[in-house]
Amino acid sequence: MKALHSPHSLQSKLVGVVLLTTLVALVVALGAMIAYDLRAYHRSWVSDMATQAQLLGQTTATALTFDDAKVATNNLALLRSRPQVRAAAVYDARGKLFATYSGDVAPPSFPPQPEPEGVRVERRELVVFTRVTDNNGGPLGTIYLRADYELYDRVGTYALIAVAVLVVAMVVAWLTSVRLQRVVTRPILDIARIAREVVEQRDYSRRAQKMSEDEVGALAESFNDMMAEIERRALENEDTLLEVAREVNERRTAQQEIMRLNQQLELRVQERTAQLEASNKDLVQATDTAERANRAKSEFISSMSHELRTPLNAILGFGQLLAAEGIALSSAKKAEFIQHILRAGTHLLSLINEVLDLARIESANLMLSLEPVVLAGLLQECRSMLEPAANQRGLHMLFPSETGLGVVADRTRLKQVLLNLLSNAIKYNRENGAVIVECAVSATDTVRVTVRDTGLGLRPEQVNALFQAFNRLGQETGTVEGSGIGLVVTKRLVELMGGKIGASSTVGTGSEFWIELKQAHGAAVDSAADTDRVPLAPHPQDHHHIPLLLYVEDNPANLRLVEEIVAVRGDLRMLSAPDAQLGIELARAHLPQAILMDINLPGLSGADAHAILRGDPLTGRIPVIAVTANAMPRDRARGMAAGFFQYITKPINVGKLNEAIDSALALAENQNPRA
Repeated sequence: MKALHSPHSLQSKLVGVVLLTTLVALVVALGAMIAYDLRAYHRSWVSDMATQAQLLGQTTATALTFDDAKVATNNLALLRSRPQVRAAAVYDARGKLFATYSGDVAPPSFPPQPEPEGVRVERRELVVFTRVTDNNGGPLGTIYLRADYELYDRVGTYALIAVAVLVVAMVVAWLTSVRLQRVVTRPILDIARIAREVVEQRDYSRRAQKMSEDEVGALAESFNDMMAEIERRALENEDTLLEVAREVNERRTAQQEIMRLNQQLELRVQERTAQLEASNKDLVQATDTAERANRAKSEFISSMSHELRTPLNAILGFGQLLAAEGIALSSAKKAEFIQHILRAGTHLLSLINEVLDLARIESANLMLSLEPVVLAGLLQECRSMLEPAANQRGLHMLFPSETGLGVVADRTRLKQVLLNLLSNAIKYNRENGAVIVECAVSATDTVRVTVRDTGLGLRPEQVNALFQAFNRLGQETGTVEGSGIGLVVTKRLVELMGGKIGASSTVGTGSEFWIELKQAHGAAVDSAADTDRVPLAPHPQDHHHIPLLLYVEDNPANLRLVEEIVAVRGDLRMLSAPDAQLGIELARAHLPQAILMDINLPGLSGADAHAILRGDPLTGRIPVIAVTANAMPRDRARGMAAGFFQYITKPINVGKLNEAIDSALALAENQNPRA
């Protein structure tokens, strides 16, 4: 009987199972109830305080609007009916304390500035911040509440109740289980005692007493049968068990060896797979790099071909007119042609210089001479050089007055940087807009020069790509001249001079570019000479002839060149349009015998305009000659496939252009024979 009450007996285990089950069930139930109640209390208290703060915001909105602190204080005083509220305050729209309330005896401390709107628990208090807005959603101020947070007190109360319930329930469960388990455990313990004696004494003749006809009695019968069978086979199986044990050990050893070999094989497969994946990844990266480099090379060649051919067209075209024998040109026309050649040559030189500067910078062969440079004189030089271009577009250029500021820089390269930024501000500006230049000293002993325009502005992704080569500020190709590497050269030059460059933009408002250079103290004042300006010759009037030629071109120099070619011929009259839309309208209205069409036009391209003309029954049979700086073989093939009559590349060869015009006029004459 002593074994029945031992700590490890079946009786003790059954009692322990009952008590443990009861304990777990009670803990889960009480925990769920307490957690639900505490959560409901927390949400209710937070909602109550947030609602109280919103009501205070509504009642004090008028006081904040009319700056009446007394009314706001009276509204806060109504919180005396809520003793849980320890303190409250109202902040105005600037974050200053406007009115306060204290429910404590000692004066409380209030936050110096309102915090973001929300609710939080701070130690044993609930803190609420609520924004006060007007009817339009504008900020008026902020409501601050600090109230007692009694959740921790409730937790303590619930803990005491839960402990008391657990103690009572466990005592009742223990008394019940002790009384009931004896009926079940006594027969089982008797079988266990006999089994233990059999194991200890190796006496398989022992049998258990059957005390009932239930499942326990069936267990006793089965135990007795099992003992009989064990007694019969004990001697027979002893040698067999030893042999089986030996075979099991051998198989276990073989299985462990197989598992070890499988693990080694898996590791080798994983290593080879990782090596293959790494090789494939490197191959993909190398392929992508090669493709990007190839695309960049093609884009560079195409871009530079177009940009270089445009000024070359004017240079060679007007040069051919000047060199042609038998053409009588007035002095005014010769001077005008020379001016066109000079301007185109200057533009071509600037493109070549940009490419060379970028190459020298990349190869670290660019030499700089850093010295004090006065900004006032340098800015005046830049203004004198660019003001004519700004006046042509009706732009107002606002420069700072005498600043007296100087920077440490290479004067020539700094002038190049400023001219590039100002030229971009003029090119990408609105008509009749403004270009604003500002100079200021920053806190880091540097001088910031800012160039601001009133253009269309740029999107964030365009701003991020500004200082990448061949990027034209997000504009469509062909609308603005330039190589697209000016900002790259500008950035590298500024960095070589120890400075910084940056940009920001707002769509619909404009863009702002700035550079920062080290300030120079006591620099001498530089002076800049005014640039000479050569007036343009007046545009001659067209002669009236029967065949009509329409030329759609947005570049004034190229248009002037073709006008002179037509004037020299003397057998054509000519119409011109600066964009494709106007060219389509003129073609429909006048039905010319031939059309010269530039491809890179602002807005609607020349290729799209040609497609519209071909689709119109009125203009579909008019031969259209492409005159463009897109001279790559694929561009020519694409143009001929689109249905252009002929494809003339810039710089224009006057003889080939006249041959193309004659062929087009002959075709038009055959299509529409005259009476």
